[in-house]
Amino acid sequence: MNHKVVVSSPKAPPAIGPYSQAIKVENMIFVSGQIPIDPEAKKIIGTDIATQTRTCLNHLREILEATGAALSHVVKTTVYLKSLDQFKEMNAAYKEFFPVDPPARACVEVSRLPGNVLIEIDAVAVMPPPPKAVNTSSLL
Repeated sequence: MNHKVVVSSPKAPPAIGPYSQAIKVENMIFVSGQIPIDPEAKKIIGTDIATQTRTCLNHLREILEATGAALSHVVKTTVYLKSLDQFKEMNAAYKEFFPVDPPARACVEVSRLPGNVLIEIDAVAVMPPPPKAVNTSSLL
């Protein structure tokens, strides 16, 4: 049965429109774009691209953890940058979160982002299937 489950975490900014923080369908998780906003104070975190990148990825991590997933389960991200001139600094901060086997990624420059932030990142994650149950009666 392919039913969707709405996912949310109080440790990430709440949705500010008609969308969900994430949707889980079977073993796939689709995380909406995250911007560098403090979830409680509703203020932008950081004025530099490295800080804002880390904040977005921390939000992604919190939402994934609410599903039982982790950043290691991410298979695809899209990074929206206000300026591609900040690509190098963004990439260095991004690599901290995906040091081994990073996900596929698209990175695009956009004219404007919510709150006039410098970056927004969304993600798709795939969780491994649960382990198969072992029939212990056959082991006796």
